[in-house]
Amino acid sequence: MTSSPPPRTHRRALTGAAAALGLSVGMIMAINTPTASAATWPTPTSSKAVGSTISLSGTKDYGMQRLYGTGDLGSDNQDEDQGPILKLAAGTVLKNVIIGAPAADGIHCEGSCTLQNVWWEDVGEDAATFKGSSSSNVYTISGGGAKEASDKVFQFNGAGTLNVSNFAVKNFGTFVRSCGNCSTQYKRTINLNTVEATYKGSKLVGINTNYGDSATLRGITIVGDSSKKIIPCQKYIGNNTGKEPTTNGSGPDGTYCKYASSDITYK
Repeated sequence: MTSSPPPRTHRRALTGAAAALGLSVGMIMAINTPTASAATWPTPTSSKAVGSTISLSGTKDYGMQRLYGTGDLGSDNQDEDQGPILKLAAGTVLKNVIIGAPAADGIHCEGSCTLQNVWWEDVGEDAATFKGSSSSNVYTISGGGAKEASDKVFQFNGAGTLNVSNFAVKNFGTFVRSCGNCSTQYKRTINLNTVEATYKGSKLVGINTNYGDSATLRGITIVGDSSKKIIPCQKYIGNNTGKEPTTNGSGPDGTYCKYASSDITYK
């Protein structure tokens, strides 16, 4: 039996997202579920309340079911101690799911993972957090979208490479943040390709230059930001002491922030 989540007011159409996200017919067929090419936020097939974290491994296809938190996962704030709705073991492939609200701490990847056509209607603490200590970890986000993230969308705490493609984000603080003050720090590589970011937003990527992080941006479309307030790539001096990191400039440099003006289109 399914139940309905509390009513939300943030379900809004992503008009024109098909062209901006560059989804091909082949990609749509591969996903075989509603995507941004449909020009609207996907409609869930059903809704399920989640009172304790669901642990997953292997491949899980939710068929566009909405999951939302209740009980201990029923908070919709920035509490750092919240558990996730879903915890993915290393190697897990998660497909076709909507994370509704309350969203708690979204999704945790304990190692390499793939998130395919995953949507967040109203981001809680973070949409997804990427963990794992191996430099060979690869976290792949293909398709989907997230909105209403007052702070971060994707929190990169572990080691390895994060690839995000064909993704829509709207009303956010920082889209992807390499952890600035984790007790254990790593070199992290971030690749964004074909991302539509709709203002309001603060930063697309935040990286730590002192740990050798890098971010490559390609095919970025920024919507509704005529004043160019969104910073494409913010550099920081990270630490492992828990202190707030200091900034270290922004903009392309060929080493840490890898993009050219032609990689970003403003609409």
